[in-house]
Amino acid sequence: MTVPEKGAVSVADMSLQREVGMLYRAHHNWLYNWLRGKLGNTCDAADLAHDTFVRVMIGQKKQLFTGDTPRAFLTHIAKGLVVDHWRRQDVERAFLDTIAHLPEPEAPSPEARMLILEALLRIDAMLRSMPAQTRNIFLLAQLDGLHYQDIADRLDMSLITVKRHMRTAFIACLTLD
Repeated sequence: MTVPEKGAVSVADMSLQREVGMLYRAHHNWLYNWLRGKLGNTCDAADLAHDTFVRVMIGQKKQLFTGDTPRAFLTHIAKGLVVDHWRRQDVERAFLDTIAHLPEPEAPSPEARMLILEALLRIDAMLRSMPAQTRNIFLLAQLDGLHYQDIADRLDMSLITVKRHMRTAFIACLTLD
């Protein structure tokens, strides 16, 4: 058995690259124009069109979907990226609105702003990944400061159920990238 050289490209990888290249050439301009219409600017449209094809390459290791509806496939991926883009803008806008009221000496530096924003985006993604009830219980405990029994009484559930949801939420926090 031979070991492939470092940096060697397999036949499957070459085939995937060729298929992605054909998909890109056939549909990139259409996708870019579709995204430009959704987003209202060319820079974000170009970025998300690029990200769509990156997702295609990353998500389709074994076989690329080129079926009868490649535009529907690309649109599905791009819609998810557009939603993520809008969520990111919402988080960023809320953060900037919050710090806009700080006196100049207390405002975070541009570097700190970026670090804080990235942390907020990761926290937002973690919260969105939780089941709704788990997220609600976690936020009642962490933001409203309610005790577990108070949460159980408010939501008409057992204390053990609240504790299970909190355990799930804490595990999500601990596994946050």
